[in-house]
Amino acid sequence: MIRWRALGTHVDLLVHRGDARAARTAVEAILADVDRTYSRFRPDSELVALNARAGTTVTVSPLLARAIGAAIQAAQQTDGLCDPTIGKALLRIGYDADFAAVATGTAPIELRMERVAGWQSLRFDPLARTFRAPAGVELDLGSTGKALAADLAAAAALEAMRRGGVLVSLGGDLAIAGDVPADGWPVLAADDSALPPSRDGEVVAIRGGAVATSSTTVRTWRRASVVVHHLIDPRTGVPARSPWRTVSVAAATCVDANAAATAGLIRGDDAPDWLAGLNLAARLVTLDGTVVRVGGWPVPETAGRAA
Repeated sequence: MIRWRALGTHVDLLVHRGDARAARTAVEAILADVDRTYSRFRPDSELVALNARAGTTVTVSPLLARAIGAAIQAAQQTDGLCDPTIGKALLRIGYDADFAAVATGTAPIELRMERVAGWQSLRFDPLARTFRAPAGVELDLGSTGKALAADLAAAAALEAMRRGGVLVSLGGDLAIAGDVPADGWPVLAADDSALPPSRDGEVVAIRGGAVATSSTTVRTWRRASVVVHHLIDPRTGVPARSPWRTVSVAAATCVDANAAATAGLIRGDDAPDWLAGLNLAARLVTLDGTVVRVGGWPVPETAGRAA
């Protein structure tokens, strides 16, 4: 496994019978393009410039158009629980920089219950690549955007290698492409995606598609007596209150898996039934560590307690 940092998170690259150097070069190129295009934390990114022009119609690049399209589709599929118009809500709770800086920041947190504008307020033409958000609305593509980057990176790595198979994980959102090892790719199901798959715990094997995890346990921070996490409930504009601390979902693409995992965590008590109704395999962990599996998520022979 090759590990490095990009997009404010850790990148894991696993290669099966392929050229690891070519794969890494391809992945790094994709992630650099993603960072320039839709990072919320780079003042020179295309997304920052787009947010500054809210209220006007803007023609966007092909990559940003693809990312916006993926975010809107995710919002449609999740009844608006995975919504890209949460940018201002994230700023109010202090998520205005890469997480390493946020965790040590001192700026005050504002918890204001206020429904976000919602994806329906956006005007997007994917063919013309034109986009318009209402004045005052800021896009955040952090969740679906990272998942899209994993999908694109896996495809690019396989194309660069021309043979074999690859797994790309961006902070626990992972996609695979090409051939798969005989026993599948080992994936550790845990709250903290920084743990390597060799760590003791509940390890599952995946042989196709993607897996994504949403959790309230890792990206949390405190300011004075206020503790918050990064998963905003679009219905309230504040961090979601959920019986789940972690939701992992397997789906055909990382974008689909991430949207379902995020929405499942925000959705609350009926998340297992909702995910099962979508025919998605999922693993949900309650606040006290109880594991709930739906849709055929495998039960390992030896399941360690959730981290």
